Amino acid sequence: MTRSEPRLQAKLLRWLLGPLLALLVLDTAATYWTSLNFSNLAHDRSLQEIAREVVLHVKPNGAGPRLDLSPAAERILLVDQDDRLFIKITAASGSVIGGDPEIAPPPPALAKQGRPMSYDAVLHGLPVRVTAAWLPYEEGPQSPSVLVQVAETLNKRQQLAWDIMASAMIPQLLLVLLATAAVYLGVRHGLAPLSRLGRDVSRRSHVDLSPIEASRVPGEVRPLVDEVNELMLRLGRTLDFQSRFIADAAHQLKTPVSGLKAQIELALRETEPRRLHHSLAQLYVGVDRLSRLVQQLLALARNEPGAVAAVQMQSVDLGVLALETSMEWVPQALKQGIDLGFEGCDGALMINADADRVRELINNLIDNAVRYSRRGGRVTVAARRSSDGAPQLSISDDGPSIPVAERKRIFERFHRLLGTHADGSGLGLAIVSEIATLHGAQITLEEDVDGVGNTFSVQFPPPPQPSP
Repeated sequence: MTRSEPRLQAKLLRWLLGPLLALLVLDTAATYWTSLNFSNLAHDRSLQEIAREVVLHVKPNGAGPRLDLSPAAERILLVDQDDRLFIKITAASGSVIGGDPEIAPPPPALAKQGRPMSYDAVLHGLPVRVTAAWLPYEEGPQSPSVLVQVAETLNKRQQLAWDIMASAMIPQLLLVLLATAAVYLGVRHGLAPLSRLGRDVSRRSHVDLSPIEASRVPGEVRPLVDEVNELMLRLGRTLDFQSRFIADAAHQLKTPVSGLKAQIELALRETEPRRLHHSLAQLYVGVDRLSRLVQQLLALARNEPGAVAAVQMQSVDLGVLALETSMEWVPQALKQGIDLGFEGCDGALMINADADRVRELINNLIDNAVRYSRRGGRVTVAARRSSDGAPQLSISDDGPSIPVAERKRIFERFHRLLGTHADGSGLGLAIVSEIATLHGAQITLEEDVDGVGNTFSVQFPPPPQPSP
């Protein structure tokens, strides 16, 4: 089972708000780290002041320095309502002269007489911050020094860090919430035309193939709507072609089928062999006409403009194709007393075309010429190049000249000239027109050069030149 694609709105919100929330988490961590550093810096200075106060209570002694810190002074220096403070004083010899000996020694980087150093440690199971410094306990440039270490638990530091972080993050959090609301509303408002488009399409009936209104569609979706409109236009044309074909077929088949039915009923009533044979002969002629009509209807449907995807284009010699097709019509022309001739040109006359469809075009033009030419007349098929060098096929006949006013209408379906008695369905020239359109060719009709009859000319586009 195929998993459904998530909604575009959810994907946009996820892509827009996901990085924003990730940045918020990173910013929170960075802000806490910065706040803790500021808190440590402030309280480390306080510990350094305590260390300087403690060293004032270190007195010289004959055997070495000693710590002289009264209980009152100890309460003032080391008692705090939030944290516990510890001190440790170590002589230069390494002996502890006062304070808590459990305080961890400073890192080796703390050199004697160097600047104060602060570091993290654990004392009595509690995390503490320790400040250590070598401080002189006598006046004078050569005064000896002692190592003073002041340790403090982390309650005030963490509270100050949280206070700093809260003061910095609350505005940012409010800003993120506002940005989230703005992004959500913006995405929802931006996608509203798509929802409206979906509702408009869902309310349409299955026969409504009119273009979708694209004026209020976002620019990013406009190409999709244009392609859908183009698809609906092609689909509408295809359905129109099918409807027209069905209507044409029903209209054209109704009369011959009715005639066949009447002839069959007449033949069934005949008992005399001669009349029965005559009825069967008439029935054969009717079936032959019906078969030709069905073939032309199918040819017309096969060459509709919507069938362009089925056209198999290849390089074809128009002169050879016209000659072969003309040769097939020689027996029929001789039977009707028609002089069927062919005129070619020197060299190949190549076109890019579907050979079967071009052969069908030539067949219909020759059929039309032979059918309407007078007995003893002539029909000439010519394949040559036009004045501008384009491949051209022309069929001339001795039939009745077609009036100028009718020359455009004769390519319409089922259109027949008044006063003509030749058998036909009015589809041959319509098929020719459709095939010419499929090949990008232009078909024209003019009077024959001798003033008698008509000349149909089909000019094909030249084949594409091979790229160098």
